[in-house]
Amino acid sequence: MELDGRAALVTGGTSDIGAAIVRALARRGANVAIHGNKNAAGAHALAAEVGALGRRHRVLLGDLTVETDVRRIAAEAGAFAPIDILVNNAGTPIRRVHWTELNAPFLDQVFNLNYRAALYLCQALTPAMTRRGKGVIINILSTAANLGGTDTVFAYSSAKGALLTLTRALARALAPQGVRVLAVSPGTIDTGFQRTLTSPEQLEMLRQGIPLGRIGRPEEIGEVVGFLATDAASFVVGETVNVNGGLYMT
Repeated sequence: MELDGRAALVTGGTSDIGAAIVRALARRGANVAIHGNKNAAGAHALAAEVGALGRRHRVLLGDLTVETDVRRIAAEAGAFAPIDILVNNAGTPIRRVHWTELNAPFLDQVFNLNYRAALYLCQALTPAMTRRGKGVIINILSTAANLGGTDTVFAYSSAKGALLTLTRALARALAPQGVRVLAVSPGTIDTGFQRTLTSPEQLEMLRQGIPLGRIGRPEEIGEVVGFLATDAASFVVGETVNVNGGLYMT
């Protein structure tokens, strides 16, 4: 119960990695605001799980590619409870587009979801954290930020690279005020996106490149995030924790 009495906002929290993060935080005692976009049923089902653990919960629906929705979600989360833990998990490549075909509307969509939404939520929620002198922000990255990804996810890898830079910049700016900012960078994880947009043959090739010899599970990301949100990780600031089976090592 390391997070008893604290409140978290998890974006993209309705399935896969996001849902695993919500469960990990709730098991440690946190009350959780669960953001979702189109998966309202999944959000409410997960909220029921959080409630069954005796935790308070709130479902917040909105499109994080739209700034007004991001600002509204931040306000609704703050009304639910003073947010102690912000997990900027929402993010996908949206769809595979070869880098030679990237255009401004698609780049805006990808950067809005994977970078700007996290920035705007930090802008909205950190003032209350700094007034209280405590808080944790965990940004979910990707090994694509370091390795570049395939030639159909360059926009996504660039946006995650920008989020990595933002993580370090915010960590330096906010640590003196008691707010820890850090990141978790998953490798290839068994998610709906991978199952939908990556062929079995491609997944097998990815698996073969992982020293541990297997694809990761969402719960393996959730547990790391849950630990980093606790005071047991109180001296971890600005760090990116790579959870990828050895695919990328620093």
